[in-house]
Order: sequence, then C-alpha cells, then structure tokens
Amino acid sequence: MKEGYLEVTFRKGKPIAGYLYLPRSGELKSARTEEAVPGLLIDLSESGEPIGLEITAPGRVTLNDINAALNRLGLDPISADELAPLLAA
Repeated sequence: MKEGYLEVTFRKGKPIAGYLYLPRSGELKSARTEEAVPGLLIDLSESGEPIGLEITAPGRVTLNDINAALNRLGLDPISADELAPLLAA
C-alpha cells in the first residue's frame, strides 16, 4: 500500500473507533502493539515496521497525539482534514 488511509467505525452516528492504515510494502500483519498515549495504539509487524494506528478513544485522542506518534515513527504528519471523519462527533 503506497498511501495510508483512515477507516472509522460509527455507532448511532458517532465515531467509536478509528484505524489509520500507514503506507507499507506488501501484506504485513500486526505482531505487537505499543501504546502511544491512552486511546492510541501503534501496530507493528514482526520486523518492527509500523503498519497502523488504532484509535480506540476518538474523543480522547487529538490530532497532536496522532502526529506525535507519526513523528516518533519517522512518518509525515496528517492534516485535520484527513482526520475530520473521526473528529465529527
């Protein structure tokens, strides 16, 4: 996957979780998870390559939290527009 994308799960019109798929090569699967901040988890492949960010508490996690995690992983930040569906609540 050359570009990442955001997937949001809604219940009764409110976002309850999100997953930010990160750009990666091939079909990698999550082998371990690290907490970035409460409500934001980083999924890593067996080789340690970041594959996605699990947003388990959309009302608690901020754009700054997500961009700090992306920065820690050496990845480009995302914009508020890219995160808008998750922040819609």
